[in-house]
Amino acid sequence: MTKIRHEPAAPTRVRTLPSGAGIDAHRHDDHQIVYAARGVLAITTDRGSWVAPATRAIWVPAGTAHAHQAHGELELHLVGLPVGDNPLRLAEPSVLAVGPLLRELILAYTRAPRDETPERRRLRAVLLDQLRAAPQQPVHLPTPTDPRLRALCAILHAEPADNRTLAALGARVGASDRTLSRLFKTDLGMTFPQWRTQLRLYHALVLLAENVPVTTVAHSCGWSSTSAFIDVFRRAFGHTPGAHHHR
Repeated sequence: MTKIRHEPAAPTRVRTLPSGAGIDAHRHDDHQIVYAARGVLAITTDRGSWVAPATRAIWVPAGTAHAHQAHGELELHLVGLPVGDNPLRLAEPSVLAVGPLLRELILAYTRAPRDETPERRRLRAVLLDQLRAAPQQPVHLPTPTDPRLRALCAILHAEPADNRTLAALGARVGASDRTLSRLFKTDLGMTFPQWRTQLRLYHALVLLAENVPVTTVAHSCGWSSTSAFIDVFRRAFGHTPGAHHHR
């Protein structure tokens, strides 16, 4: 992200974005909760990318430069919180699980009149309580700093179904599998298999938002079978990938 727009206040509102549309890089002086009630949202910062379907929200701390990308028709719910209100005590962007109650609270708070009534303050207090209890469940692709790791990640971003071993990929980027394995842990904080699964889930969410059939998604993202994909997806998100075609 090069030119970063500064917007002092993080808005609380609802907006829609067509599939493929984006919001350019910007930063707020406030914290923000970003939730897609429909479609799949991707947020990119200099630390990496986060992706969230309708069972997840993204926490964006104050001062974090970030850009939005819509996959599928996006119904975006934005909740701005003053910098003094950090119920999560998180200084980095995070993906949070959104259960039925938290979902309804976010929808109600963003659609309600902006007048600061006692009812609205109570709604906000319950929303903050639910946020404190929301577990972090990331689909996060951190940005590598090592050039060899960047080259390897670019290869798999372009072709997530590439099933080559770390040693074979290392031969392409000029590093041993031992070196790359160490770099994944030190640079990205996860093992190579963990990162590749995150990458494939990321791509799967994007394809599902565009109504690509589940079987095609499984094949395109490198799973050995549709059933294997469904199993990994259900464990990651708590529902089957087919649910995305009805959102």
